[in-house]
Amino acid sequence: MGLSRTEEKILKSIVVASENDPNKPEFPPGNPKFPATPTYKIKVPGFSNVWLKDESQNPTGTHKDRMAWEMVVTYKQLLLAKKQGRIEELPQMSIISSGSAANAIQQILIKYNLPTLKVLVDHNLNPKIKKALESIGCEIYEIDLAKKALSTEEILKLTDNVRGIDITSDDSLEPFNVFYDWMTYDIINQDVDYIFVPYGTGNLYENIVNVAVRESKSLFFHDKRFKGNVKQIRKCNFLGATTNNPKTKADKLYSPHLPFIHFDKKWIKLSIRKGYIGPESNVYSVREEYLERAMEITKKNKINCEPSGIAGLALMLQMRNKLPKNKKMLIVNTGKTKYPD
Repeated sequence: MGLSRTEEKILKSIVVASENDPNKPEFPPGNPKFPATPTYKIKVPGFSNVWLKDESQNPTGTHKDRMAWEMVVTYKQLLLAKKQGRIEELPQMSIISSGSAANAIQQILIKYNLPTLKVLVDHNLNPKIKKALESIGCEIYEIDLAKKALSTEEILKLTDNVRGIDITSDDSLEPFNVFYDWMTYDIINQDVDYIFVPYGTGNLYENIVNVAVRESKSLFFHDKRFKGNVKQIRKCNFLGATTNNPKTKADKLYSPHLPFIHFDKKWIKLSIRKGYIGPESNVYSVREEYLERAMEITKKNKINCEPSGIAGLALMLQMRNKLPKNKKMLIVNTGKTKYPD
């Protein structure tokens, strides 16, 4: 079958410098660098050593831009498969999204002239977000997501894409989390005592812990991007911030049925028991009052964020009486979505 001239051009335009060479980063496209986003110290009353990993400086304002880039890399593999005659046509991708991921992915698909994204949204999604997604070409499908958890097959059927690829989870693409590996290495290279991460779909938190455990286990061989201290990883506590409040301001962290969640307390407990990560590592629910306090602090620090993206800071504030005030803390700000005007 082969590729058309347009497809050949698209294939050549997708440049992946390396998979794990810090001297040849792949993100962000057009101006790749490692780290891709900054980490800097912020002022939090009562604490002396708090740092922020700021993903708001990505192209569309959140860490989802990293996932979006991986979709382009996936299309490069699909183009090569079509060129070799292993597939007949490029499939469309489907995803459940509350806005951020769909916005990031569709914007980069447009840039590379790739197939349109099919998006399954909750029927109560903010009409402004829905309109913004439609304005950039997303194919929108609505359903009551509160009714039940959906399988990959159901997501594809509901988005009229039975021959496509569901990217709601990275399970359909790789057996291991790959969306946030570069970001993860930048985080664990900071050699901190506590890492606070928003926990929505769970992909980011699980990626960070998986990589930390892998590097902690290894005595001699480490990824090229790893510049941290193994002993410090073993002491570091990895804390995920989530919510079980359906009316929460952190709307991107709540869902009555999150598909493909991998989180298992046994996995965390086993990693703690074997000494790979710190003893307080776990996923915790954040109360609304602390989300409000976190937003007040971010305003004073001039941090671009939304409640969902800064939930890690809220969790730190909620746990403040149990935390050592002089230990090095890292807050992951997953950012704030920039929709097209």
